[in-house]
Amino acid sequence: MQTLLNADLQNQIREFLAPMKEKVTLVLFTQESPCETCTETRQLLKEISSLNDKITFVEKDLYEDIRETDLYGITLTPSFVMLDSEGQYRGVKFNGIPAGHEINSFLSAIIDMSGVDFGFDQNVIERIKKIDKKVNIKVFVTLSCPHCPGAVMSAHRLAMLNSNIEGEMIEAQTFYNLSEQYNVSGVPKIVINEKHELLGNQPIEAFLNQLENL
Repeated sequence: MQTLLNADLQNQIREFLAPMKEKVTLVLFTQESPCETCTETRQLLKEISSLNDKITFVEKDLYEDIRETDLYGITLTPSFVMLDSEGQYRGVKFNGIPAGHEINSFLSAIIDMSGVDFGFDQNVIERIKKIDKKVNIKVFVTLSCPHCPGAVMSAHRLAMLNSNIEGEMIEAQTFYNLSEQYNVSGVPKIVINEKHELLGNQPIEAFLNQLENL
């Protein structure tokens, strides 16, 4: 089977992942059919995992592995979550293949989950840790959108710093029905707890202003 990543890309990604501190596990959920990009997503995650021995790839079935499906709140395929070195889910979820520009948010999430400091100001960290309500952040993206990875990274970093928060990327074209349901006409579109909305690659402070007023 032809690889998705050519030799040059593999070398670039290997170098990008070199600072990883701790192990990260990718848990992919697929189904036989219909699943528009399951095959490609599986291949991408396997190829990325092979580039650093701190990354483990695991595949589960949406309908057969019910315990894990329920544990991580999986309803779509392909979807995958990242687990930290202790095997804990930290609210980082991808729905759809993180290809195109979204490979940036995917690789950054791996680095962040491994324990590399992502450089937030201490005041911002303290604000994040004070969020005491359950929060779900959906970030609708397209793979051709250069501004989308930044919004996804912010949602995932919020989740990593506060166990009340879950951040999920949703690839708008793969999950077109969801995009219609949430009236996605431009990306990145950010939906917080089903009703609060932001559009564009907003700074982390814009996310916090919304979260603090839920």
